[in-house]
Amino acid sequence: LCPLSNSPAFLLLLSVLAAAPTGLGMEVMAPATISALNGSSVKLSCTFNSCYKVENKQFSLNWTYQECENCSEELFLQFRMKIMNKQLDRFGNRVEFTGNPTKYDVSFTLKNVQLEDEGTYNCYVLNPPDRHRGHASISLKVLTKEPPKHDSTVAVIVGASVGGFLGMVILVLMVVKCVRRKKQQRLNTDDQKTEEEGKTDGEGNPDEGTK
Repeated sequence: LCPLSNSPAFLLLLSVLAAAPTGLGMEVMAPATISALNGSSVKLSCTFNSCYKVENKQFSLNWTYQECENCSEELFLQFRMKIMNKQLDRFGNRVEFTGNPTKYDVSFTLKNVQLEDEGTYNCYVLNPPDRHRGHASISLKVLTKEPPKHDSTVAVIVGASVGGFLGMVILVLMVVKCVRRKKQQRLNTDDQKTEEEGKTDGEGNPDEGTK
């Protein structure tokens, strides 16, 4: 099991497990760590689940960079009606948005990766009527040489099989979550209407008594 536990397929399986919906808030999913070879291009993948269709007028996205754990976050890519790149000196024009918000994908590609690009990349997503902003972080590691290759055929087969099953579980959980959320919103709306009608009746009774 040791080779399997170090394989990309097994790490992907753990990522799928970690991405399973656990609450009523919007889920944002990204790999915890990504490694890239110095001088190459790398895609920093970030996707999200939402019960609602993405509307450009309401949807918002922020990508920020942190050089260290206690460092302040630097905004370098933003979506407000359209994609806007904040040209940080460290990135220049090396950042390209390669996602599609309407397909719940907000990934970007970092070109010509440099050693100083190492750090934490934060993905923040808000898709109203979802009230809570989702967040995921990626730790980017920059390598100076290719890591040794391992035979992971068995791991890929196991990971694909189990991953497909977990994908179906996540889909079912998302459907259940969306149904519950929309039902709760309808109940809240009905309660608010009942309360307003009660206030109106209460205000009208004193007038009737004086007549």
